[in-house]
Amino acid sequence: MEDNNSFTPASDAIINGTALTNLNSLLTFATKAKRIIIVSFIISIFYNIIGLYFALQGLLAPVIAAILMPASTISIILITFILSEWYGRKLPRA
Repeated sequence: MEDNNSFTPASDAIINGTALTNLNSLLTFATKAKRIIIVSFIISIFYNIIGLYFALQGLLAPVIAAILMPASTISIILITFILSEWYGRKLPRA
């Protein structure tokens, strides 16, 4: 019998002993998740460099900037969600 009460905040994943055969899939997904994070950071940095260019030129109205900042956050969330779902569906099932 397993002790499921030993969860700590440092745990990235909890896998049941009977599902240990899926460990390879979990590690594959963790590698893909790392790639998703890197891609998200690159997109975010690129987006912010473009926005900074327009802001420093005085070509960006404050109202437009106020609209674009949440749009940037939402777009990154959508990208990470869509890529995570896509990679998750491609995982081999044991």
